[in-house]
Amino acid sequence: MRRMTLASIVLAMGWLFAVVVWAGSPHMIECSQTISGNTVTVAGKEAGLGNETQVHIELNAEAQCINPGSHHPKAANKESLTAAGDFPVQNGHADFSLSVTASFQPSCSPPMTVIFVDVSACDTEHGVCCSF
Repeated sequence: MRRMTLASIVLAMGWLFAVVVWAGSPHMIECSQTISGNTVTVAGKEAGLGNETQVHIELNAEAQCINPGSHHPKAANKESLTAAGDFPVQNGHADFSLSVTASFQPSCSPPMTVIFVDVSACDTEHGVCCSF
């Protein structure tokens, strides 16, 4: 009886471990932000994706047009930006790159400058993000 119980416990733990390994553990291992003029690009790599075929990544950011005195913008010179894409998974990881461009009306031209705040790239299915 005792051997049967011990064998059952070992078998159950092995099965549980196999399920956890198969499911993967999604996480961001690289993430960078590049700003060029009115465009922000976020590129990265998500790993721990197991047998997934693709991931859906969403980029969200707020662009603000700042005056030379570093005064924060009013409602008219802020813009919420979003981009999204599906990226293939190979060997349990996915590389991604998304960009958004601010287009203010009137334009944000010198001496005004564009800054990006609350920038994040998120895998919407697994709930993992990188933020800047």
